[in-house]
Amino acid sequence: MSTRQVSNRNDPVIEHRDQLVAPMQAGEKPIEAWRIGTEHEKFVYDTSDFHAPSYDEPGGIHDLLMGLTRFGWTPVEEGGKVIALAGADGTVSLEPAGQLELSGAPLVNLHQTCAETGRHLEQVKTVGDELGKAFLGLGLWPDKTRAQMPIMPKGRYAIMLRHMPRVGSMGLDMMLRTCTIQVNLDYSSEADMVKKFRVGLALQPLATALFANSPFLEGKPNGFLSYRSHIWSDTDPARTGMLPFVFEDGFGYEAYVDYMLDVPMYFVFRDGKYIDAAGLSFRDFLDGKLSVLPGEKPTKSDWVDHLSTAFPEVRLKSFLEMRGADGGPWNKICALPAFWVGLLYDQTALDAAWDLVKGWDMAGRELLRASVPKLGLDAPLPGGGTLRDIAPEVMRIARAGLTARNQLNAAGDTEAGFLSPLDDIVASGKVPAQRLLDRYHGEWAGNVARVYEEKSF
Repeated sequence: MSTRQVSNRNDPVIEHRDQLVAPMQAGEKPIEAWRIGTEHEKFVYDTSDFHAPSYDEPGGIHDLLMGLTRFGWTPVEEGGKVIALAGADGTVSLEPAGQLELSGAPLVNLHQTCAETGRHLEQVKTVGDELGKAFLGLGLWPDKTRAQMPIMPKGRYAIMLRHMPRVGSMGLDMMLRTCTIQVNLDYSSEADMVKKFRVGLALQPLATALFANSPFLEGKPNGFLSYRSHIWSDTDPARTGMLPFVFEDGFGYEAYVDYMLDVPMYFVFRDGKYIDAAGLSFRDFLDGKLSVLPGEKPTKSDWVDHLSTAFPEVRLKSFLEMRGADGGPWNKICALPAFWVGLLYDQTALDAAWDLVKGWDMAGRELLRASVPKLGLDAPLPGGGTLRDIAPEVMRIARAGLTARNQLNAAGDTEAGFLSPLDDIVASGKVPAQRLLDRYHGEWAGNVARVYEEKSF
């Protein structure tokens, strides 16, 4: 989640609607300037008893962040607390309960992405070994209650933690007990953005299935393959979901601005502090009628902040974010961007992917999204069949797209090899969560703690 570092008193005030569209228009780039930004979260635990460490405890999250500074990371503070690190590989930040996230740098190809991931994981493991901490690659804490989770000292999280129970039953679970892998991708024009957005939304349930990795809750099976995905179904309906308007004729930047103006606010950042504006209207803010800042109008940074507070399956800022995947092990971190880059960064692949899904109706898309957390690859497609039926063709399209990009490493390999973990899932028909459940009911003999052996980095 975004980490603000400076206040915005000198930012231009928003005086007209064109300024709201500007961040999205500014994201347009020629193909040769397209980049790949990968974000991945992981759970931090103490190796002595598996507890989730607090920020201030000896060897806890603060000490972990400070330990990483030996690798060239620069501390970022909020309220006198180090809450993130900035460096050449992007930003290391904290999710609400201490989940550690790398928001990677914008990179040219997947070989660079996987090298960046490798550097980061080696660094955190080095520091973690010294502090008695390790890192778990799952989509959901397998054995922790909400009450057992620590809270990180970030102002926006305090506001969200107060607000979440007002609008949904599982928002606190989203904040405290989940991890994800995401990829941020570019577009060349408004029309290119629209097509990528539509393909991304339509096929997001397939990504959710292939990366489903959260079958345990509080020490036992929870009845889902991706409980993390299920959590989003009752987090906050005003800022989540499949966004039906994206598939309507005429969709573009303006329509997304209208959507975001209807998403309730969380906060305003002023003078290094977060002001609670949860549930208030950005439209009122534009008119100078925001109750917590009477007479004041928003700045460009306020709007950019607000764009980061919606959580649909695909999110538009100055790039597109693919948001449907559970957290997972090392090779899945590289596989997620490979899947989407293959589908969206080659025109032939993008056209083929759109041809595959353009006939789906919205009711069918919504049913697919609602079914996939529990059913995985057996979730029903609009018009008949299941995700299992189209997965091989989608993988073929993605592989062809990566091959056509012809981004080679020193050994002459294309990026297509990063799809291999997903090929194995499609061939076997078993998503990661199903393999974990097989172990739980088999060799683990119902002991979910065994997951720490198998899913730690």
